[in-house]
Amino acid sequence: MAVETFITGEIKRTLDERYRLTLPAEMAEASADAEGDCILTKERYGCLSLWPSQEWQSREQAGVALMRQKILAGRMEQRWDDVQRLGRMLSTRSRTVKLANRSRLLIPEGFREFLDVPAGGDVMVVGAVVCVEIWKPEAWLDTLRQEMPSFSGLFRELTA
Repeated sequence: MAVETFITGEIKRTLDERYRLTLPAEMAEASADAEGDCILTKERYGCLSLWPSQEWQSREQAGVALMRQKILAGRMEQRWDDVQRLGRMLSTRSRTVKLANRSRLLIPEGFREFLDVPAGGDVMVVGAVVCVEIWKPEAWLDTLRQEMPSFSGLFRELTA
């Protein structure tokens, strides 16, 4: 995966009464193609991610192609429950969305419930290098509490 833009930053935003969110311009630009299309995904409960369409589709297509090869080769016969579970997640995990006015995202039904923030509620918009994440504030703080102690080690490991 080629990372053209290194997406970083953290900003609080408020969902409007129709579950619309205005993204910072630089994050919106890094997430959408020229037509404003991007992929909204369910990551972890209380967190949605916004990906450039081409990046997400190439990652997903590569994974699906590998899974098809395994099925055709008969290597998944004992794992049909897992195959079905993966299929359910693929079917409901992501959706193509369009950013209105190049920066306003309407969070669709099904994704609203997963984000678990009411209309009029605050969200944290976070740059995660390759995508933009939209967090329920409590879930974001929980994640920071869990992951921040290992930040220095992770930074050293990934930059060595």
